[in-house]
Amino acid sequence: MVKSFGRFRRVVVVGAGLAGTATTIRFLRFAREPLEVVLVERRPEYRSSGVAYQRESNHWHHVFNIQAGRMSAFREDVDDFIRWANHEADRSDWPADWRDFEFTESGPAPRRIYQDYLENRLAEAVREAATGVRLVEVDGEVVDVEVFDDHAHVVVEHLVEPLGGGEDGHAVIEADHVVLATGLETKYPAFAAEVLEHPSFVRSPYSKSGIERLLGVRKDGVVAIVGTLLSAYDSATLLLRRGHEGRIYMISGSGLTPRTYPPDHRHQVLELPAPQLLGDHYEGREEFVRRFREEWDRACAVLTREHPEISPVVVTERVAKSWEPYLPAILERIPTDELRALLDGYGTLLAVLRVSAMSYTTDIVDAAMGEDKQIALTTGRVQHIRATGTGTLVLSVADRDSTRTIEADLVVSNFGRETNYERADSTLWSNLLRKEIAVPHRRTGRGVEVDPYGRLLGPDGTPSGPVSVVGSPREGDEIVRNGRTGAFTFNLAAIKNHSVEVAATTLHRLESCYDVSGGEIAGTVADAADPESRELVEHSVMLDVRRMAARHHDERQSLAARLEGNIQRLRELAARGGASPPSDRALRFAVSSAATTKLTDLSVTPRELRFLLGLEEAVEPVA
Repeated sequence: MVKSFGRFRRVVVVGAGLAGTATTIRFLRFAREPLEVVLVERRPEYRSSGVAYQRESNHWHHVFNIQAGRMSAFREDVDDFIRWANHEADRSDWPADWRDFEFTESGPAPRRIYQDYLENRLAEAVREAATGVRLVEVDGEVVDVEVFDDHAHVVVEHLVEPLGGGEDGHAVIEADHVVLATGLETKYPAFAAEVLEHPSFVRSPYSKSGIERLLGVRKDGVVAIVGTLLSAYDSATLLLRRGHEGRIYMISGSGLTPRTYPPDHRHQVLELPAPQLLGDHYEGREEFVRRFREEWDRACAVLTREHPEISPVVVTERVAKSWEPYLPAILERIPTDELRALLDGYGTLLAVLRVSAMSYTTDIVDAAMGEDKQIALTTGRVQHIRATGTGTLVLSVADRDSTRTIEADLVVSNFGRETNYERADSTLWSNLLRKEIAVPHRRTGRGVEVDPYGRLLGPDGTPSGPVSVVGSPREGDEIVRNGRTGAFTFNLAAIKNHSVEVAATTLHRLESCYDVSGGEIAGTVADAADPESRELVEHSVMLDVRRMAARHHDERQSLAARLEGNIQRLRELAARGGASPPSDRALRFAVSSAATTKLTDLSVTPRELRFLLGLEEAVEPVA
């Protein structure tokens, strides 16, 4: 691509929820040259939150399912959210239960305050951006993207100023790069087709109307919750904490429920031997599952024996995390149809083994669950829901041996997300798939195909244009590339890394200070035999890590200036003996690429990453 230095570059981010906001913050922090970031959101109330964290969609009794200490939007600044919640958040309108609450690393926090946190960090990123780097927030629905070699046209309907559209709100935004951060797609509950608009059916429990209907059900009313995992627990918790006295049915095909994190839980990555899940070749599903269970039990026993300090509740989480580096090579050897069947059959179990929930949520629900207690855990699949003449709903629930009916005053559907993007209720994704700008993930059928940097791939396996993806559309890729399972394929943990790699690699292509084509030349310097060059490269990478992690413009400028001194010294060292040195742009690209890799290291926890990156103390200059 021939870069134009006579005008600013423009990146359009589609979706202003968690993934889009996190990525926009990274663009604003990383950009060194003039850049316009256009952040488009079809539902203005979801800005800096999405469905999961929006204020009106979450009651104060909805808390994160993981510890507050794991909710920082930045892997390299693990305590950022807790610091904000304790020292920066405006608590003037918080309820008494939370107004004087001291947030801790292993404690709970209400989901709805996360929107304030992301808004604050986005506003800060705008204030602290480099000269000429700006954010434009736009309301409208992106319905299509036309791709070209080095730019794209983003088609927006119902566009609202400041960019402005035609009289019908239709407009086309020209972009040098597009980032798709569209969030979770909702699965269509076919079993409830007849009652989707019924006032006693809640399709979206994380919505203002959903919360209102949960709070409005009569105190002794019967409530049926479709689902038994984390979102279902949120609905049950809200009912119980509001003093609901009526019967509550929690229904799912698996009957699995989340476990509870111990009070002092801290995330940890352990090294365990690689699981021996395959022989010389794949021998079928039954044999694979047998081997998996055998190896799983062995790994749990080894971990329990060698790490007695670890709570039994989180042993499976530790094992699942330790297996992640080994799974890609194992999954590669499983036939596609078999892999999809395994994911469909055991996905829920893997999710339960990989993540637990906070006692704030589970204690009150578990205490009310059991024989002759208020909550009835019901194993079976909801086949059909019909309305009665009295305003109630009747659910037909089938298990392995029989079918039963449950009559309820309110039905709450936690049916889950749509992983097959060919079935997603999205005009944008329908158009991208139809034009083969995007293709369904071949191996898993979950999400779409992307390259290692998150760029959207076409049917020939090459990038289909200047379009990248962050968040849930990358679920299948996260499974086969990183061995992640359950919510860790699309939640905050994955988004943190996606935001870094997409923003950094996009700017490598767009900014004139980088020369992507010089990467191989620069790599020879990074692998130089002489100790001085190696030490200088390592120091340069750490400086760039700190620059990318810095919140304030002045600090980034200072670090960038020091980095430039190192790059010039590297060129001088490379030129010794009469060799032609690589360009400063090539070296800058090599250093930034290495820094990006360090910031997205999945082999360690965020707290360990911060320590390894030397972010707890200043990096001393090389003599």
